[in-house]
Amino acid sequence: MNKHYEAEFRKKIVRLHLEEGRTLKGLAAEYGVSKASISIWVKEFREECRTNNEAKSEYD
Repeated sequence: MNKHYEAEFRKKIVRLHLEEGRTLKGLAAEYGVSKASISIWVKEFREECRTNNEAKSEYD
């Protein structure tokens, strides 16, 4: 069963990984999210920032 996570929650997890260097494994255990989901969110974030300056500035 797939869970739906709010955009703000996904952004928080991505920030913790990219800015604080938290591991996917650690974040997955702490927040109850699969490592695969976090990995996908990080990939989506990177792609979005490459193509959308407004999205990039939101993360900066």
